[in-house]
Amino acid sequence: MGSNGQYTRVSGLLVGLLCCGVLAGCGVSVPSDPDGALERVSGRTMRVGVTDNGEWVRLEQDQNPTGSEPDLVRGFAESLGTEPRWISGSEQELVKSLKDGDVDLVIGGITDDTPWSTDAGMTRPYTESTDEQGKTEKHVMLVPLGENAFLLELDTFLLEQEPTS
Repeated sequence: MGSNGQYTRVSGLLVGLLCCGVLAGCGVSVPSDPDGALERVSGRTMRVGVTDNGEWVRLEQDQNPTGSEPDLVRGFAESLGTEPRWISGSEQELVKSLKDGDVDLVIGGITDDTPWSTDAGMTRPYTESTDEQGKTEKHVMLVPLGENAFLLELDTFLLEQEPTS
């Protein structure tokens, strides 16, 4: 790469830094939550949609959910100074609730090849498992589409945890 390419990269970096400075000066935070998901759940109640799915989430009548994902969500909620309120349903019902703003997070052994990826934001895969056919599955959690500050906070928390499988 010649000096012209280096000049372009340095110019691009300077423009990017200038834009970040202008946005920060205007009180704009990046990433942001258009509907305020992170602010809404911090120190309050986090509404968590749960669907029964083996070791990931186990639901029993009149009991709080158990399994590896409810344990992770309890830790995430604690890190935000909030409590989870569990709402059970099918994946389809919970994704609709997510889109309608009635839940903040959906768990249930959901994998990164979920058909709901166009309807919800997904965390980065936080752990892997192997299905009955020997195929590797990458597990994610679903958040409201576009709530990027909330998604980043959850992704950061999940990255800091020990793998569960």
